Amino acid sequence: MAARDKHGSGPPHGGAFSVIGQPARKPDGLAKATGEALYTDDLALPGMLHAKTLRSTVPHARLKRVDVSRARALPGVLAVITGADLPEKYGVIPWTQDETALAVDKVRFIGDPVAAVAAVDEDTAVDALELIEVEYEPLHAFLDPREALSRAEPRIHEDKKDNVTKHVRLEFGDVDGGLAKADVVVEGEYSFQGTTHAAIEPHCAVARVSGDGLLTVWSSTQITHYLHRALAKVLGLPEARIRVVQPALGGAFGGKSDPFSLEFCVAKLALLTGRPVKMLWTREEVFYSHRGRHPMQMKYRTGATKDGKLTSVDAKILIDGGAYTSFGLVTTYYAGQLLTGPYDFPAYRFDSTRVFTNKPPCGPKRGHGSVQPRFAFEVQLDEVAEKLALDPIEIRRKNYQGAFTTTVNGQRITSSGFGQCLDAVEKASHWKARHGRLPFGHGLGVAGSMYISGTNYPVYPNELPQAGIQLKVDRSGLITVFTGGNDIGQGSNTVVRAIVAEELGVELDAVRVVAADTDLCPVDLGAYSSRVTFMVGNACIDACRKMRAQVTQALAEKWGVEPSRVALVKGEALEAGGEERRLPVREAFQLAEARFDTLGATGSYNTPKLGGDYRGGTIGASPAYSFTAHVAEVVVDLETGRVSPERIWVAHDCGRALNPVIVAGQMEGSAYMGAAEAVLEEHQIDHRGLVVGPNLLDYPIPTSLDTPELHSLIVESVDPEGPYGAKEAGEGPLHPAIPAIANAVFDAVGIRLRELPLTPARVLKALKEKRARDDAAGLKVAGGK
Repeated sequence: MAARDKHGSGPPHGGAFSVIGQPARKPDGLAKATGEALYTDDLALPGMLHAKTLRSTVPHARLKRVDVSRARALPGVLAVITGADLPEKYGVIPWTQDETALAVDKVRFIGDPVAAVAAVDEDTAVDALELIEVEYEPLHAFLDPREALSRAEPRIHEDKKDNVTKHVRLEFGDVDGGLAKADVVVEGEYSFQGTTHAAIEPHCAVARVSGDGLLTVWSSTQITHYLHRALAKVLGLPEARIRVVQPALGGAFGGKSDPFSLEFCVAKLALLTGRPVKMLWTREEVFYSHRGRHPMQMKYRTGATKDGKLTSVDAKILIDGGAYTSFGLVTTYYAGQLLTGPYDFPAYRFDSTRVFTNKPPCGPKRGHGSVQPRFAFEVQLDEVAEKLALDPIEIRRKNYQGAFTTTVNGQRITSSGFGQCLDAVEKASHWKARHGRLPFGHGLGVAGSMYISGTNYPVYPNELPQAGIQLKVDRSGLITVFTGGNDIGQGSNTVVRAIVAEELGVELDAVRVVAADTDLCPVDLGAYSSRVTFMVGNACIDACRKMRAQVTQALAEKWGVEPSRVALVKGEALEAGGEERRLPVREAFQLAEARFDTLGATGSYNTPKLGGDYRGGTIGASPAYSFTAHVAEVVVDLETGRVSPERIWVAHDCGRALNPVIVAGQMEGSAYMGAAEAVLEEHQIDHRGLVVGPNLLDYPIPTSLDTPELHSLIVESVDPEGPYGAKEAGEGPLHPAIPAIANAVFDAVGIRLRELPLTPARVLKALKEKRARDDAAGLKVAGGK
């Protein structure tokens, strides 16, 4: 049932909110700041062994022989496993399970796991890896996605007919007719080279088997429930004999939303040895395991009338997926399906193909699937505006599709504050006075976007709730909330805490959150697709209102009034609009327990049926969409070619801001990551299949000195589906940063950069080509644009 049918968007007691909408600190903030918080690598269990992985040194080969006898004989080694010990395939999406924990029969990229060792310490485990003998039969390695598309043999996965993961071609409306009647058509090719997550905490997992046979796995995962399912499948154990716990997590951004080799390996090694086993990946291993943003090569054609109205958009996209599918089926759809807002597309076609290559597998990264196409389209939209001599903000405003409508590909739009977002960044940046008028080398650029607030389609098909909550009320007034939601730093536990405090009238300190433990918490599908605040929030309201009904009924009976006259606010239960009777809320809880038995409640959320009536129409469909607009200000150094984002104004429609401090933090974090991907980051693979610079010295991410000045402008549209009207704020605000910076470079120096990142070499090359064109045309530019 949709949230609007159950809860509405206002406070439970009428009047104003007392907790929601107020800034509040994260409950785990102090523990993280002081070092008290326990991350997976902080766990040290009695008798614990340490595990290490042997990885492939070639990008594509058959495994002729893997001899582990010498490693097994090394003193201090307790177990060695290979692909033969874990042959069951797994993967997040049921139809594309093509990975094994350790290579079986062949390896598909440099770094592919081949064997794992458990020993008394890490040094012994590393020494044991040196003793494992592997004989490879090399195969041709595909390192260029165009070659992988054009050549079927050798197949990277033998059960496929070629090296294509997924091909999607969808057309809505008369695309060719729209282009034909357009007054202007702009064509262009754009490329995104791929980036990785660079979370500060590397992947880590610990496994232990108790005396009664319960396997517990602690992991730095953001998908506790999916990992639980995958472990049961691969290990051949009943799900009830496995427990998965997510400790404190030091960043993920999508990079921990797959099951990974190390989680299966520590579990198997713990089962074999009877002792706890830990595996911590090095930073280099994290780079090779990757799952970062896909490289994409994109061709776009956009038609518009002379007054700037879009007539047609045509896209052709080639996606480099790396060695395994991961979320790739979804990526292939998202690359096209999520572009159709916030602008009105009368006609739209996208042809999207993901191919396997012999590189580290790609996966979901913050803003999964649509960051790359958004870069291409928003730059092309600026090119259309340039040809028509229109202001870039005005062309976006002119094509804004509005609220409570349906996109050309059948996505239902509820609330939309995109118009207000444009207004906000235009005003804050002094756009009208400054765009096109700054000194040469300085420029402003704008871009917009839309993103999902959770997906309506669960990754594995079922009719069960996508989120669940359990509440327990203690006689002291303490409320414990059990949620399967994964807090990966985005603050979802803080949101749950605030909702309980609002609904049940207690102080924030009277709410404790237990999360992401499959033994203790109801099922939740994980932290991906910006779903947690929206779905877990709705489930939490559902549980709280069931609990609140019991408490208000018990008190109403005692006072002889209607339950609607009882309010629970700020630690008190009181009679609203009557004799102003009141008592501490914990006493109201005790009355309810005496009346109804031990106090507890459950709540859940599932999305309404959504999406277009065609194959793939549900992929990209969401119960609500967020909207964002950015204006970026850059400085281009004409000597070095360096692009420096100086300021970014971020206006984001998050529905209702449940906690403005956290919303602003997510907006700023998103813009920071977008700026990094625009000018610095590139996950490079060389001609041998090796990752270039797999460390945080050679892979540049911005320090505080490199980070632009960020201005968060919260726009509240109050969505009818979200918890109190809230929508997502964790991924949508990333999308416009990259094209806004690219468009600002054009405003600064008059060059269109269509390949990311915007490196000094690319800038200098484009400036040189521009000077040559200007000279040939007899143009002179001196101190202006």
